[in-house]
Amino acid sequence: MPVPLAPYPTPPGSSTPPASGAQSQLVCSGCRNLLLYPVGATSVCCAVCNAVNAVPPPGTEMAQLVCGCCHTLLMYIRGATSVHCSCCHTVNLALEANQVAHVNCENCRMLLMYQYGARSVKCAVCNFVTSVGGSASAAPEQKFNS
Repeated sequence: MPVPLAPYPTPPGSSTPPASGAQSQLVCSGCRNLLLYPVGATSVCCAVCNAVNAVPPPGTEMAQLVCGCCHTLLMYIRGATSVHCSCCHTVNLALEANQVAHVNCENCRMLLMYQYGARSVKCAVCNFVTSVGGSASAAPEQKFNS
């Protein structure tokens, strides 16, 4: 059963949110719930686990990745080289768009993403290992550019 979220009381002397009611979001560092907060806030308290989450400065570009171990969605500041998963404590590589490439799995044809320059990639769907570099018979890799 979902737990209802109660608004976090505004501390005395803090600035009021913009009149437009603009909101932003972040993932709670404690319980991984998605938190909505008014633009301009410096921190937000999770109503589920009471963790106080620091809000990135305005204008900070955020990115997301899925943890390679526990498959939790992680949010991080764009440009970071690694992201520490707060659920399973795995350190995940955060690759920029120009550092990844795509290839179709040779077994099930699922589109796979891998670090540019890797020799092979294992499909998470069928566990088949597709060769992507180092041999003339490998399927041509497609570099992903943004």
